[in-house]
Amino acid sequence: MADSTALINSDLPGLTLVSKGKVRDIYSTSSPEYLLFVASDRISAYDVILRNGVPEKGKLLTQISLFWFEKLKDIIPNHFVTANVQEMPEEVRQYKDQLEGRAMLVRKAQVVPLEAIVRGYLTGSGWAEYKKSGTVHGIPLPSGLVESQKLPEPLFTPSTKAEQGAHDENISPETAAKLIGEDLYSQISSVAIQLYKTAASYAESRGLILADTKFEFGLVPSTTSPSSQQLILVDEVLTPDSSRYWPLEGYAPGRGQPSFDKQYLRDWLVQNGFKKGLEGGANGEGWTMTPEVVEGTRKRYVDVVKMLMGEEVR
Repeated sequence: MADSTALINSDLPGLTLVSKGKVRDIYSTSSPEYLLFVASDRISAYDVILRNGVPEKGKLLTQISLFWFEKLKDIIPNHFVTANVQEMPEEVRQYKDQLEGRAMLVRKAQVVPLEAIVRGYLTGSGWAEYKKSGTVHGIPLPSGLVESQKLPEPLFTPSTKAEQGAHDENISPETAAKLIGEDLYSQISSVAIQLYKTAASYAESRGLILADTKFEFGLVPSTTSPSSQQLILVDEVLTPDSSRYWPLEGYAPGRGQPSFDKQYLRDWLVQNGFKKGLEGGANGEGWTMTPEVVEGTRKRYVDVVKMLMGEEVR
């Protein structure tokens, strides 16, 4: 392991913390146009942040996001500006040692209040709903499908974007369109499917199945018409935190698949008694991963970097 210490909280006293998410700490900068995204080593499962982190996870997430932002930029622009701390505003550079490899300067955007989930395979909450009603997010699917089966076509299945501590809720396409407007919904659903198909095709060429993923989008002033707004891709993209990756080798529908995502951690939590109402742990002090689970989780993130990018972790 390159570094056995996990960065749980960034410490940038000279900057103003705008928000603290499950993984990212977001800071304002001296430029009104830009924000600083810092990927910590925190990890969450079932919307619960674990007490300990996964060393270098934030760097791995950043490495994967940068890779995909570059690969997908011709489909839709994104908010990424630079990951080179020396190119960031002066007040940021003093924290180079802490930020190197885990920070992105990004363009400020008005975030669309929708989790844009695309499912290519029947798994997770989609499989649970299908078993009950033959639908996913209220969308009827053919009968007779089995767990982990590839869907006839990728499905755009939106959910609400909940505040921290609350749970995202699966909603129907009709509800999502009412929430953000028909035109914007149509634009997001179309580009999300395109992004998924492109990413899934590449991942498969590298021995990975991209079973499903979550995108987030934002609006910025249009470069061609300042009075109108342009849709861009924001947040992280196609990391194991927001995507379900399976190994292509050994894939077989009809059962759950081994995964390179947080399912390993979720399974460990459930095996150790996690259930609704026990988010704070058995003693109310939260959940702490064992060293074996920390290292097992980290290995899965490292494996995704190696398989997707064909390179060692930087």
